[in-house]
Amino acid sequence: MSSNTFEGTNDYVATEELTMAVNAALTLERPLLIKGEPGTGKTQLAIEVAKSLDAPLIEWHIKSTTKAHQGLYEYDAVSRLRDSQLGDDRVHDIGNYIVKGKIWEAFTSDKRAILLIDEIDKADIEFPNDLLQELDRMEFFVYETQELVKATHRPLIIITSNNEKELPDAFLRRCFFHYIRFPELETMEKIVDVHFPSLKKDLLAEALGLFFEVRDVAGLKKKPSTSELLDWIKLLLAEDLSADTLRESNDNILPKMHGALLKNEQDVHLFERLAFINRRQRND
Repeated sequence: MSSNTFEGTNDYVATEELTMAVNAALTLERPLLIKGEPGTGKTQLAIEVAKSLDAPLIEWHIKSTTKAHQGLYEYDAVSRLRDSQLGDDRVHDIGNYIVKGKIWEAFTSDKRAILLIDEIDKADIEFPNDLLQELDRMEFFVYETQELVKATHRPLIIITSNNEKELPDAFLRRCFFHYIRFPELETMEKIVDVHFPSLKKDLLAEALGLFFEVRDVAGLKKKPSTSELLDWIKLLLAEDLSADTLRESNDNILPKMHGALLKNEQDVHLFERLAFINRRQRND
């Protein structure tokens, strides 16, 4: 496998469109912005790209309190003041109190790194704009030490978003964008096969049929994702349930082990109402 292109891995089923998007970002040397509903493998993509390209993976998981400058560096003034009060010689070198951020790590990596900026939409709306110059120029200045940090090797930056907030146009212009669509039946079969290669075909067909039926129910607050499907199949195997057991009519309508698929009481109640309607229709 070429070290310059992504072709998927044995552990990750990448569609042709997704593979093309990764390689386009590599060619253009632009960040790859990945969107898609939770559970479609956005974060896992960065892990698999790093594995495929034999590149170090540097992960920056964004929270609501994360500030852009933390990706560059932080100056620990509190520790320096404490050491000064204790008479520690370290205080004479301010560099001892500079904490490198994930972008700094990626810029100074010995090999081209994969930098994952995960769930960027969790941060403040100004967060993406605050990184524009550094990601464009691949350099930033450390004022405390008067040091210019430049990228030794331009990292591939993979940015994920769950669409919780709109991202600024100026930021979007600098990215190559790809939306991971929810897998269709054929792709989902391949994904399940990666994780459960010995799964019986009739159980796979029945489980996937039920799974997509659940996702298609109108009014669901949270549709089950790929990761939840895999958890559910793991439970079905642990309980040694057969395709016939899944196929049997169920007065509750709720799927076996439904706690792996339905994650809030609103959706459980929805299925219970459907069961009630179903029983009334059968009895009329």
